[in-house]
Amino acid sequence: MPELPEVESVRRGLVGHVTGRRIADVQVLSDRAVRRHVGGAVDFRAVTAGRRVTGVDRRGKYLWWVLDDGDAILCHLGMSGQFRIGSGQVDLHGGDPAPRHPHLRVRFVFDDDGPDVDFLDQRTFGGMAFAPGGADLPAAIAHIARDPMDPDWSAAATAAVIRGKRTDIKRALLDQTVISGIGNIYADEALWRARLHYARRTDSLTRPAVLAVLAAAREVMAEALEVGGTSFDSLYVNVNGESGYFDRALNAYGREGEPCPRCGTAIVRDAFMNRSSFFCRRCQPAPRRPAAAPVRGPRSPAARRS
Repeated sequence: MPELPEVESVRRGLVGHVTGRRIADVQVLSDRAVRRHVGGAVDFRAVTAGRRVTGVDRRGKYLWWVLDDGDAILCHLGMSGQFRIGSGQVDLHGGDPAPRHPHLRVRFVFDDDGPDVDFLDQRTFGGMAFAPGGADLPAAIAHIARDPMDPDWSAAATAAVIRGKRTDIKRALLDQTVISGIGNIYADEALWRARLHYARRTDSLTRPAVLAVLAAAREVMAEALEVGGTSFDSLYVNVNGESGYFDRALNAYGREGEPCPRCGTAIVRDAFMNRSSFFCRRCQPAPRRPAAAPVRGPRSPAARRS
């Protein structure tokens, strides 16, 4: 699933193509793409057509088109959602027929001579919905925490929340109500940089240790953003169809069996929450398990009387 750097790359690409343009029509080719919109495809088209886009914002892995009059179109890319500019693979306006892209779900048509904007989604886990009054922050994602790229994000406040939880550090990093935008890739990379094992208990970590992993998360995602994010396959591309190439700089994630760039020990993989965790056993030692309490048998009658 695209994480913060990938979604931010898409947001930045969309800004120059949709800001200031008025939506003339919305062609919904898959009801599933607007399943989050209560009124369905017909209503989604009705409430978005004729609206002018004034910007594109993001929180964590969600982005939204800011509309005039304070409303918004909230979007989530899911596993394989893509916004593409003028893909040219289907003609919805009449004229010469063209083959439809098999994963085209929604097309936004504007009232100028500029290109259409397509939403493609192979696995159909992504989608969008109209968010009345959602220009500043759609109500549906008000529970999502700020992310490390947000200028109002506080590392100190997030560290305090994490240390107050009784969970593992990686679970905390993936909890979008604690800190948003971090997924499996950047959690593993941040933990590698901070030399922390994914199973370390948050209530056992010092404040400097938590701040270090948060700083590492911000750092690694900023580096990924500079090169367009991480693309392992064609399911994630930016609005121009280009892949990010941060996968070349990954130190732990997806590197099972390869030497740790820091110490040379082979990177290992553990199953984790129906996913995987990649780490170095030497640089990121597993937490010590507390000693089990001794098993005591029933006390003898003599002992009970004493």
